[in-house]
Amino acid sequence: MNPIMFLQLKNSWDTFKKKHPKFPLFLKKISTEAILENSIIEIHVTTPEGKTYSSNLKVTKTDVELVEQIKELFENSQS
Repeated sequence: MNPIMFLQLKNSWDTFKKKHPKFPLFLKKISTEAILENSIIEIHVTTPEGKTYSSNLKVTKTDVELVEQIKELFENSQS
């Protein structure tokens, strides 16, 4: 990954965490306790006009591995 892009992403993530402090805690909790093979992830988005979009997915083994890789990437960047 381009180091400059990674730094920009990290800065954006830090800003996001300040604006939405509970969401990163939620992500951390589910990444350690709920992102398991065969878990179901659902997401619902409602626009300001009230239109709703929904989707779900069943977590696979490779999804779990991807989450672990992402966690390692962010943990290593904090060092």
